[in-house]
Amino acid sequence: MPLEQIYGQEQKQVQKLAMTQQMQQSIQILRYSIEDLHVFLSQKQLDNPFIKINDRMSYAGSSINSSGSNEDKDDWISQTAEHKQQSLYDYLLSQVHLTMRKSVLRGWVVFLIDHLDTNGYLRIDFAEILKKTKVDQTTLLDALTLLQQLDPPGIGARNLQECLLLQIENSDNAPRHAYEVVDQAFVQFADRKWTEISRKFAISLEEIQKIFDYVRTLSPAPGAAFGQDDIGYVYPDLLVDIDKERQKVELRITRQSRPLVVFKQKYFAEFAHMPDKDVKKYLREKKADYLNIAQNLERRGSTIERVGQALIKHQAGFFLREDHPLNPLLLREIAHELHLHESTVSRAVNGKYLKCNFGVFELRHFFTKTVNSNREDEELTADAVQSQIKALVDAEDKAKPLSDSKIVQQLSQNGIEISRRTVAKYRDLVGIPSSSKRKRFD
Repeated sequence: MPLEQIYGQEQKQVQKLAMTQQMQQSIQILRYSIEDLHVFLSQKQLDNPFIKINDRMSYAGSSINSSGSNEDKDDWISQTAEHKQQSLYDYLLSQVHLTMRKSVLRGWVVFLIDHLDTNGYLRIDFAEILKKTKVDQTTLLDALTLLQQLDPPGIGARNLQECLLLQIENSDNAPRHAYEVVDQAFVQFADRKWTEISRKFAISLEEIQKIFDYVRTLSPAPGAAFGQDDIGYVYPDLLVDIDKERQKVELRITRQSRPLVVFKQKYFAEFAHMPDKDVKKYLREKKADYLNIAQNLERRGSTIERVGQALIKHQAGFFLREDHPLNPLLLREIAHELHLHESTVSRAVNGKYLKCNFGVFELRHFFTKTVNSNREDEELTADAVQSQIKALVDAEDKAKPLSDSKIVQQLSQNGIEISRRTVAKYRDLVGIPSSSKRKRFD
């Protein structure tokens, strides 16, 4: 028997948040870093002929520097694009022109230079080159030899092993047997199977340890130091002035983080008297666009400044004490204190930086969780636990380094309860390798 369908009316009240275009732009502007913000404003300036952005990015060096000294200004100028490094290609080519006469062989050296990657490795198939160009194999190998004799040592290598061998061959202080070990037992050497190498070459583990320490000083990418033109610079949003005598910390926002938007009123007035409806509509839209941008920029600057003030209040010891300790602090604590949503605080600290007299720090750096502690009336931050892990590793027996489990046990004895996985995470964050890679034989 089919069910009877009943039709009726039902009234429901639903509350929904509609994101207006202005709200979306406000969130977007708050999320931007200074560099992204100025790119956004430059585009807006092109889209709206009635606004002008007083972009001070080109004067960032003088405004970021709180002291305003000429010496610091010169330091900033030395970092600008006018002082570009010489590219790897140009550096090698200058050596070729100085040391080699014009010949077919020199032409093939230049050919090989042109096929180096940014790390200085030669990534071409010799068999394919010989097949396509019909060049004599001896000529190509001679050109490769000449290339590998150029500076920096290791240039023109076809793999990591050859790169290291070229550097060892060029070095006057390479340990005895270093070339033979890397040449004949590279895989075992990299996998730290040193007992096998010791038997094979009849050398002690102490000698292998010296070879290992020496190889770590060599460069795996000899060409990487050249031609790094696209260097990123951090423009801080906040500046902190520290007065240790009066135990006072003051914060101010930079001009780059709160750029000035100017409305071209005279230019606007030239069109305002026109009777055309489309023109009037266009003018209304562009003026509203200006007002929205100006309001959102002011809101962005105010939010970042408020968050910054709250941070220096909670983390005053970081600026005033020599050991720069951090107190446990969560995003939701600042959000509750400032009556903001946690996501707003997150946008205000991600990609935003603070500059003081001893460094530049991302605002997120000042948020750190509390770690479980057995001690009463004591809260430990993740940074404090990482420092303890570093201290334990520094004091360990290098022939029998502490495993992560042993570190967990020792931290527990000190009143710190964390898991082995957390120890491994903190160890990686501070750049401490695993126990097997910390073992030494000297």
